[in-house]
Amino acid sequence: MINLSDLSEFPKLVRDFAQYKTVVQSCSEKTVLEYLFDLRTFCRFMVSKINGMPLDAESLKLVRIADLDEDFFRNVTEGDVYDFIFFMQRERGNGTASRSRKLTSIRVFYKYLITKKHCVENNPAANIESPKRKKQLPKHLSVSECVDLLSVVKNDVESKTKERDYCILTLFLNCGMRLSELVGISLQDIDRSFDSLKVIGKGSKERIVYLNDACKIALADYLEIRAKYLTKGNDDALFISRLGKRISVKTVQWLVKKYLGEAGLENKNYSTHKLRHTAATLMYQSGNVDIRVLKDILGHEQLNTTQIYTHVSNKGMQEAMSQNPLADLVIEEKKKDNG
Repeated sequence: MINLSDLSEFPKLVRDFAQYKTVVQSCSEKTVLEYLFDLRTFCRFMVSKINGMPLDAESLKLVRIADLDEDFFRNVTEGDVYDFIFFMQRERGNGTASRSRKLTSIRVFYKYLITKKHCVENNPAANIESPKRKKQLPKHLSVSECVDLLSVVKNDVESKTKERDYCILTLFLNCGMRLSELVGISLQDIDRSFDSLKVIGKGSKERIVYLNDACKIALADYLEIRAKYLTKGNDDALFISRLGKRISVKTVQWLVKKYLGEAGLENKNYSTHKLRHTAATLMYQSGNVDIRVLKDILGHEQLNTTQIYTHVSNKGMQEAMSQNPLADLVIEEKKKDNG
């Protein structure tokens, strides 16, 4: 595991990069950690390659990289980056998405070295195309599956956290918020009239999420019994764990998995993020929501990220075909007169 408070195992330039991403660009801890994981693997690979050392996983873990200096990074070539990407595919079995992320990490790191540190002149990853990712439609629950999932929670007579869990699932399925956004909600983020609440999205960017009637009712029901979870010092968090602390990401993932199983949906690879996809898909397909409005609801930076939800269901395509003005036109074949 990498601890952001102690990056002594990393070269100074990488430590500076992590600090820049965290402090100046306000990147999330998860994003910074992903950069560090990728750069650590790349540096270990390069040291092993240069010195003719073994490249198996266990040997790479033992490679020291803390002393790597400007000259090391200045001498990395485009061919080295290609070798690394090929290695990650061939030896580590990295898929397209993973290889693309590693390439992006190297590219962004070198851009920082060029434009901010001014210690290198060339970006060895600049001209390497990212592996093409297979386009996949976002996996989501159907309306009936959403109803089944919520009903399982509502009818759970043994649960001591029923109101809380129901509220969590309702917000996911109606608002399309991210997991990190949900666990980060505090009481002060909720509008007094329950019309909206504030979440902190990627890059520490705030946005307002508006609440429909289902969310308002679920939120009110939960707030009535929320006090029983409280312990001193944690009274600002909206969602409280059984230990009296702000609910964790892992706890939410666990309860979502639990209820998906009880609803008979355990074999469909649904997750908290799929609930976000569900909200977005249902809003776009059933609610006739404009794609630009959906972009703002989801907190996407770019419109092309949101456009994945513009896929059309089979039902929609069937209805579109029926709207063709020629749909009911049937021209009978003329019969030849053999008389």
